[in-house]
Amino acid sequence: MRAEIRRDLPENHGLSSKHLLRFFTRVEELNLQLNSFILLQDGQSTAQFWRKPYRKDAQQLLFSLSKSFTSIAAGIACDHGYLDLQDKVISFFPDKLPAQLSVNLTQMTVHHLLSMNTGHHENIYSYVVNEQDWVKAFLSLEVQHKPGSYYRYSTPATYMLSAIIEKVTGESLVDFLMPRLFEPLGIPRPSWETCPMGITAGGMGLSLTTESIAKFGQMLLDKGMYEGQRIVSESYIDLATREQSDNRRGETRMDTSQGYGYQFILCRRGCFRGDGAFGQLCFVAPNERIVIAATSSFASMKPLQTLLDLIFEHIMDPLDPDSRPSLDDNDELQQHLANMSYPVPLLKPISDVVPNRSHQCYIMDKNSRHLQELNLFKTEEKLEVQLIYEDRNNKVLSFDFTKPVTIEDIFTKDLSLHQQEAVAYAEWPDNNTLKLTLFYIETPYVVTYTIKFNNPNIELQFRINVSHNIEDYTINGKLKSYD
Repeated sequence: MRAEIRRDLPENHGLSSKHLLRFFTRVEELNLQLNSFILLQDGQSTAQFWRKPYRKDAQQLLFSLSKSFTSIAAGIACDHGYLDLQDKVISFFPDKLPAQLSVNLTQMTVHHLLSMNTGHHENIYSYVVNEQDWVKAFLSLEVQHKPGSYYRYSTPATYMLSAIIEKVTGESLVDFLMPRLFEPLGIPRPSWETCPMGITAGGMGLSLTTESIAKFGQMLLDKGMYEGQRIVSESYIDLATREQSDNRRGETRMDTSQGYGYQFILCRRGCFRGDGAFGQLCFVAPNERIVIAATSSFASMKPLQTLLDLIFEHIMDPLDPDSRPSLDDNDELQQHLANMSYPVPLLKPISDVVPNRSHQCYIMDKNSRHLQELNLFKTEEKLEVQLIYEDRNNKVLSFDFTKPVTIEDIFTKDLSLHQQEAVAYAEWPDNNTLKLTLFYIETPYVVTYTIKFNNPNIELQFRINVSHNIEDYTINGKLKSYD
């Protein structure tokens, strides 16, 4: 089994490098925060990049793109006889049912979970994830509509699929998928967040490399096959990627109002996709034999439609089977892709006019973050920042003013805190301002700490580029007196 995806010229697949160059130029002109991108044509990569400091080998948090993998897990489980699409949800959890069963709850099936048509009227996410037992919480909720009659996007519905698969197989979702999906596709064992009861989250929390996303998309394109091996039945792929629910109610985005399958969103011209918060993407165009995998840091999902528009305009529309290779055009494209990076802080030695801030301790004013102290330790061009909290869950961040530093830090992913990799930058924008930037390259998150000195006082500003629930804040402090 090949671990690497083969590379090829786009012209060998009917696409001019000039059109691809225009596509990536428009991405930059529109300031679309793509972190990584792979274009597969006929199973071969004809364009790819990882915007520095993101890397090819780093796993990325997929958010709701995780749902599409859970869908395929359900399809594999059906193929192996572990469950049936018409199985009743309540049949799997007799010990977690409410005292009174509504008719609508008793009619809910695996099919309804997959098609986001459970019958819940409102978004039930907050209620379910704030409980210890998510299965019991899900089953306790009122089901206002007859299942199958009312589409409502529901991450807890996908979680229930995960819980069912784990119940009938006796394995975690990752363990179940390792020999059946991940290993055949050459995907290293991934991490996948769990609920408080230890059940795989299903609808969120999966982390994979961009190349792994592309391989998954190629398997979908090839109707459940990957390099000659059957992963999931063609009949299930057909069900999963055709309309099972009408998702058009109140939706204005063209490629989110074409119908909903089994954890896949249908797009125009027979295409479909899985996607996740902040622009994580697995896009499949069966007629054009194209797969696109991307990770992003979009502030909302609106830019995803812009990206899809660019894909149709500059990649799919110009396809020409008579296109001929041009090495000069492709060289220009490859050079452009190699130079794509974030506007990272300017790294330079510390100016002599910057006051010496080494070995200083600041006592912070009372604040909602429970941050008590901020300590700075500087040695030549290196800097260590210590954040001391009331609960002693302290944070130590290392920086170098002349180069980026790769560190390990505990920071949030989708559901909870995890130790993860970050690339850290430090700079002095002016003599009294220290700016620290951390790219958590396993997620879309970019965090900046700006420290403004006005001795003996300081102001600490925390800013994050995108987030579901992390808020910016500002905390003041004062230089500790040792008198």
